[in-house]
Amino acid sequence: MPPYLAGREEEKMEFRRLLGQDTIFENMILTGRRGVGKTVLLDTLKPLAIEADWLWVGTDLSETASISEENIATRLLTDLSVVTSTVALPTKQVQGLGFKGETNSLTLSFQTLVQIYTQTPGLVADKLKTVLESVWHCLSSQQARGVIFAYDEAQNLSDHADKDQFPLSLLLDVFQSIQKKDIRFMLVLTGLPTLFPKLVEARTFAERMFRVVQIDALSNEASREAIGRPIEDSKCPVKLNDTSVNTVVSMSGGYPYFIQFICREVYDVFIQKTKVGQKPRVPVDEITRKLDTDFFAGRWSKSTDRQRDLLAVIATLEDCDNEFTVQEVVEASAKNRSSKRFSPSHANQMLASLCEVGLVFKNRHGKYTLGVPLLAQFIRRQMETAQLYLPNV
Repeated sequence: MPPYLAGREEEKMEFRRLLGQDTIFENMILTGRRGVGKTVLLDTLKPLAIEADWLWVGTDLSETASISEENIATRLLTDLSVVTSTVALPTKQVQGLGFKGETNSLTLSFQTLVQIYTQTPGLVADKLKTVLESVWHCLSSQQARGVIFAYDEAQNLSDHADKDQFPLSLLLDVFQSIQKKDIRFMLVLTGLPTLFPKLVEARTFAERMFRVVQIDALSNEASREAIGRPIEDSKCPVKLNDTSVNTVVSMSGGYPYFIQFICREVYDVFIQKTKVGQKPRVPVDEITRKLDTDFFAGRWSKSTDRQRDLLAVIATLEDCDNEFTVQEVVEASAKNRSSKRFSPSHANQMLASLCEVGLVFKNRHGKYTLGVPLLAQFIRRQMETAQLYLPNV
């Protein structure tokens, strides 16, 4: 977590609006490329929900949770039991569900939720709905206004038609069904730009079910706050002048991950230089090389030589840091003398392959974006380095 979260007030206001729903018509998706601060923002929303009397459950969604419908059901029951384990099950409900033996002090522990689940006839969706409705019946008499199911890395969820397993569709079906019954269980999902198209592909009604909040780079003002506010304390050994702050803002592109990465390096250098009586400066070249090695190189290594040629063409596009089309890539390749021209079909095929390794994302409107922020700058640096070692012909 950063010492100070800058520039996310609009997103927090939108979340507060959704918390005010009496009937859940909109769930929330926080989406954006890696490095924009989705996970940090999600963690920041939790105290807002608790302050508004909502319970909060959730975790990272691993690919294991998406293997089968039973797995996603177990994930939901496990997470829910954390906040329900001390909630007593009313006697009438105990009898109605057919529990036997000592039931006077029966609580909604994980074992109880599983028992309700296994005793309910029908498909996994039917069982899960019964558990959630039973939990709501108990919580409605408590102070809780509802339950937030918050899941990070939700792009890992997938259906598996070849195995007759549809965990993603199950999740959407179950929550839409219980929300229609005025049960205030809300989904808050965070994920890469592939998340929302995947949800809509699984169930077309997902387009109406979610409020999508796009997380992007911070403004210059917010970036300056993110850099400056944590070191305003008089006891902080590091002080940055406007020139240094502007340098960090420019290097980071306003992306929170890079702001933190660069500031850590800057703080270490400034402390060391100050101790020996030297005037510190932001070591731009050194930090850039470290970023290239620590952040970009591993992703770059996933691409083939021909894919790198295509990425090099993309890096020449005027709007390469935002969105671009296949046509723009094809036209740019025709002007690029350093590589062979790409046909539309070839570009489409290679972009699909780059999507699979996470270097490129495709949105629902057929446009593409680079998979991580500032990747175009890294690519241009790689191309410049390669040119230095080309023999003169």
